[in-house]
Order: sequence, then structure tokens, then C-alpha cells
Amino acid sequence: MWIEMPGLDVKLFTLSMSMMLYTCEAISGSSNLHPLVLVPGNGGNQLQGRLTAEYKSPSLFCTRRHPARKDKEGWFRLWFDFSVILAPYTQCFAQRMTLHYDAGVDDYRNTPGVETRVSGFGSVKSLLYLDPSFKRITENMAPLVESLEKIGYADGETLYGAPYDFRYGLAAEGHPCQVGSKFLQDLKGLVEEASISNGGKPVILVSHSLGGLFVLQLLNRNSPSWRQKYIKHFVALSAPWGGTVVEMLTFASGNALGVPLVDPLLVREEQRSSESNLWLMPSPRFFGRSKPLVITPDATYTGQDILRFLNDIGFSEGVNRYSSRILPLVARLKAPEVPITCVIGTGVSTPETLYYGKKGFDQQPEVLYGDGDGTVNMVSLVAVESEWAEEKNQTLKFIKIPGVSHTGILKDDAALDEIIEEICSINSEGMSPFLSMWTGEASA
Repeated sequence: MWIEMPGLDVKLFTLSMSMMLYTCEAISGSSNLHPLVLVPGNGGNQLQGRLTAEYKSPSLFCTRRHPARKDKEGWFRLWFDFSVILAPYTQCFAQRMTLHYDAGVDDYRNTPGVETRVSGFGSVKSLLYLDPSFKRITENMAPLVESLEKIGYADGETLYGAPYDFRYGLAAEGHPCQVGSKFLQDLKGLVEEASISNGGKPVILVSHSLGGLFVLQLLNRNSPSWRQKYIKHFVALSAPWGGTVVEMLTFASGNALGVPLVDPLLVREEQRSSESNLWLMPSPRFFGRSKPLVITPDATYTGQDILRFLNDIGFSEGVNRYSSRILPLVARLKAPEVPITCVIGTGVSTPETLYYGKKGFDQQPEVLYGDGDGTVNMVSLVAVESEWAEEKNQTLKFIKIPGVSHTGILKDDAALDEIIEEICSINSEGMSPFLSMWTGEASA
């Protein structure tokens, strides 16, 4: 539910800002901090790989000797590896990242001969940079973590990270999802451990992008009593609640993700194999049937036409996976009844309609842009606002930051200021009636 706050005059506004600064200083380095768990987005943490004797090389460039740099147990950096920008090695990367759906067990698995792992679960270290050797150009959550450290958070003490294999997603009830389900169990355990290690204080969950969808599922798959005991607040950064049109581009034509020299077609099959990418397709519930998302000389596709779209782009094997495993998962976003703050970027040109010519889906489309954060459309970023409007037990607040992009929200100074201010406010709740008056949420 929402409470409208009356306008404040200049003196009262100045006082409230002063009290906010005071509150941040008061909690800094003190025992007042609630433990905080960071959950990254798609591609937002390091991922390691190892090749076994079962591995079959697709080319002379992709033998088990590549890459040369491995640890003594054979593990190497799979994501992010800069050799991907060279065409022969792009093929190696794509093959090793590809998932395979096994219809017999109704679940996904790695390419045969490829083992993967995420290191440092519980720590934020693998969330900071995708490759620590190239910090400046692979920076991810480092600026956010540095900002949290300034108000007293410390890795492994009050600050925790939940890296995961982001290629895997979740599935609707009744469908096995071994990797994604294990991550939810590990995340649940981390939340409990963080709380117990901090005197039983409930946890602040902070997610980015895809991580927000995992957190929402974590909350809704656990009991109200568990949420009440262990969750203080959920802060969702750039959450794609209803998916994104960019995923239709990814499935149709491949997406180089801004990496120079990479041919999108070389990674298209790998991207189509990703369970989480399928989860991020535009939700029929929010994109509807009136807005055209993809237009070709022969057809027009809206949010209600995802199954037909998957078939027409040559990915017919994805139709049943989407209809059985994903559609029931996104049919309705259940309110978890814990306080939620959504921090989103606005006013950034975001793909809204894709136009394909006679050459078909092997060519990149012309793009009509609309509002969003550059990756996620505005209708998706604010989807829960309308979805939960009648939920009396759901506290929801939006912080909208003009001109901040989907990943820029993790490093832009204005965005970081807003995020830290919100976390200070959450931590200050209950410190004193006077402080709560000024630092409490705008919606309750």
C-alpha cells in the first residue's frame, strides 16, 4: 500500500536531509547495521570452467589446452574471458557456455565434458570485477560495494555476496530445475547464516537485474514466518519484472552485448540455450497484445505471440520449454509481503520495437526506441506497481533516477547516493521515533 506524503517546506526539507546524513554517520561502523546480501544480475559474477576427458573440441582452436592459463586443478576463467573477441575463440566460448535441455528429465545440463562452478559464495569478491586483471573495463559491483563499505559494511561480516551460474533459471511448479533450485537453497542458507552471525538481525537483500527475479522467487517459496524472521527489506535495482524486448533481439539475431568484434550469430545458439534468457522474454501479462514488439515483412509479434515468435525464428524446440516451464512462472507476480524498494533508471533509449527486413533474422534489425534504462523497458521496470496496487500487506516504494542505465545504476554517483541513502534509512528504522520520522520510507 502507499501513503502520500504532504509537501515539505524548505526548512523542513533541509532538516530532513541533515537528519539523513546524521543517521548514516550514526550507523557507520556500528552494530546497528542489518546484514546485507548482494545478488547480482545476468553475467554479473565470475564463472569458472573445467574440461574433462569427455570434452569434444569443435575445432583445432578449442582443444583442452585452451586456455593455457589454468589452476592446478584445471579450472579457468569462463566468464568473462577476453579471448571471446577473436572469432575462432568465440566458437570455443559459445560451445562451453551452451546449455542442453534433456527432455527425458525435463531439465538443463552443461555441454558434455564441461564442468562449471562459481567460487567464493558468501563473499562479494567475484561480484566486483568480471576479470580482476582488467578492473577498469570489467568493473561490476565494485563501486556499490565501496559505497557500502563507507557506511560500515564489511565483506564476510555484515556484507555477503551470492554469485550463481546465471545461465540457469527457475521453472514453474512441477518441473525440475536442479541448478536454479540449489541456488535458492544456498541463498536461503546464506540469509539465515548472515542473520544468525549478526545477532539475529533480519537481512537486507539487494539485487541487480535478473537477481531480483530470483529473490522474489526465494521470498515466495518460503513461509511468511520465515520471511518475517529473516528479511528486513528487499532493494531491487533495475529488476526486469516483466522481461525485456532486448531478449527478442537476442533470440532472433544474437546479441554481442557490446563486446567489440564479436559476431552476434556466433553466440546466438548459446544464448538461445540459456534457461535464464528464456525467463527474460517479454511477459504476455505486461506487454500485452496491442503493442508490436517485432515487425517483419510477413508478420507482427506482440507480447501474446512469444510462442509463434520462437517457432518462426527457427527455435521451435524452445516453444514447449517456454509454454510449460516459463509461462506459468511469469503468469502472475505474487506479492511477497516484505518491504520492497525498486530503484530504476529512466529516460534512457531502450529497444521497444524491432524491424526486420527481407533478409530475415540473420541480420540485426532496425530499432525503434522508447523509455526504460537502455536494457529493460519501462513497462517491465514498473510492472509490480500495477500488479500489487491492491495488495494491502505489500509495502512498495519506487526511486526513479533520470538518465541512469541498466548497469550504470551500479556505478553512477547519483544512483549510488540514492541507494546508500535508502539503505541508511532502512538501517535507521527503530533507532528513535525522531529519526524514523525523517528517515522512514516514503511509502509504508
